[in-house]
Order: sequence, then C-alpha cells, then structure tokens
Amino acid sequence: MIGVQADIFRLAEAFTISRGSRTEAKVLTVTVNRGGARGQGECVPYARYGESLESVMVEIGALPEGITRAVLQEALPGGAARNAVDCALWDLEAKRAGVRVWQLAGLPDPGPEITCYTLSLDTPERMREAARKHAARPILKIKLGTPDDIPRLEAVREGAPNARIVVDANEGWTIEQFLDFQSHLKRLGVALVEQPLPAADDEALRGIKRLVPICADESCHTREGLTDLRGKYDVINIKLDKTGGLTEALALRELARAEGFGVMVGCMVGSSLAMAPATLVAQGAAVTDLDGPLLLAEDRATPLRYADGMVFPPEAALWG
Repeated sequence: MIGVQADIFRLAEAFTISRGSRTEAKVLTVTVNRGGARGQGECVPYARYGESLESVMVEIGALPEGITRAVLQEALPGGAARNAVDCALWDLEAKRAGVRVWQLAGLPDPGPEITCYTLSLDTPERMREAARKHAARPILKIKLGTPDDIPRLEAVREGAPNARIVVDANEGWTIEQFLDFQSHLKRLGVALVEQPLPAADDEALRGIKRLVPICADESCHTREGLTDLRGKYDVINIKLDKTGGLTEALALRELARAEGFGVMVGCMVGSSLAMAPATLVAQGAAVTDLDGPLLLAEDRATPLRYADGMVFPPEAALWG
C-alpha cells in the first residue's frame, strides 16, 4: 500500500526569498510497503507550481495499488506527487533486491559533491555578517530578486572574499534590471545567475550578450521543452520536485548534457530524505545545491552526512 503523511521540520532560522519567508519546512513523506519491505520518499509541494500539501496528497491517494515506476511516469505529471512516489519505489526496489539504488540504475558508485550553502534575502549588513559566518564554505548561493540587490551582493563579497558565489534571483528581475546588473555580477565574481527573469518573460534572454552564465530553474522542469531553452540559458537546474522523481531527473540530465547544457542539481527546503536521491543526480554536476538539511533545526533519524563543504551519498538506513 502507499501511505502518505505530512511532516514539519523547523528551520534553524527564518529563510527568505523574494516571494516571502518561512520558519519551517512542510513536506510529505510517502511510504510503500510490499513483500515485507518498505520504501520511502519525500516531496515538498510548492505553491509557485500550483501545489499544496492537500492537492499532492489527493494525487498520491488516487494511484492504484501495486503501481510500478514505469506506469507512474504516465499516471502523474512531473511534480511533487510523482517525485515522492517514484523515489519511494526506487527505495523499495533496492531494499527488496538487497542492493543500492545506483546499482539498480546502472550508475557508478557515488561520491561526495561540493554543495552550495544558501544565504537568504536580507539587508546588506545582515547578509555580510552571514557571509562572514560561512566564508570558509567553498560555494555560497545568495537569494536576491529586488531592484536593490547590488549592495547586497557587494556586502556578501566583502564578507566572503574567496567563496564562489551563485546568485538566485527567483524570477525577481526585469530584463532591464538584469542587463544593468550583469557588469556588477561579473565584477563581483559571480559564477552563475539562476532564473533572473520570470519564466513567462524569459524569451527576452534569447541571444543576449551574457557576461555571466545563466541557469534555468522555474523555466525547466522535465525533458519536455528543453530544446526551447537553447539560446536563453547555459545551465539547467534539475530538482526532483520539478522532474517528478529520480527516474525523470536522470533522463533529463542525460538529455541536457547531450544538448550542450551545463547541469546544476538543486532542491527545495526539505529533509535529508528529499536530498538523498538527488545526490545521485548531482554526480559530476557543474553546481550542486543540496543544502536543505543544513538549514533545518531538526532532520531525519539517519541524516545525510555533510563535511568540509560536501554532501555525501545516503546510508541505506535513510534511502536507497
């Protein structure tokens, strides 16, 4: 049977992006029990994509008993519901077979990957202090998305002069603002800018002169439509809650690389159970952003290991 329950994880501190703030991560945990084994997966429904805890629970509850991963890909579209069930089925298959998920998928044994650590949107002074606190981390991702962002970016660079910086505007800029900001992004050593424009307006990016690589987040969910991103983006951000699980995420990664895109692997704010499958997709990625558990005040009983700026593959007790 497929079980689903809502879980809440408190954040260590308020997390703010251009769309608002939160103090807790609200997730859904899916459990599939078959043949004496149990598989688990986690998703984070996202209002930006028309999802809620309730709507995703309804989607999952309507699935037939005994559904397979192959059938699931057609039964549900990409999104949070399919993600949690897909990852739970991968976990179940691995446990029943007595092997790790990467062996089932025909992937090399995974290793640790350097991950971003995210600084939420705040005043320049507070962002400078946050950057100083985490200046030893190799990659800082900073949330922006307002007309007054350059002082924030300058403050972060002052606080962390040696860190690699990724900027996430969360669809918050206009094309005019982005074109004006580009020279500052380059001057301040930004390695990548994520989703500068609203997805509905990103045609304005096609063919422009770019001083910093541009990454698609809200503009890229599954393989469908990937070709249309050529000329607008250099990199795509693969998140399992967008792709609808590990199955599509691996397929999207393969196609994106074949199409000449760089790959970033990101996450919503969730627990280690949500990050665990994404660590497989992140192998060899240009940018890994799987810091969700680092933002939490509490986590799963067997959390992912983080050390020296890296995230490590999951133990079998957690997932896979």
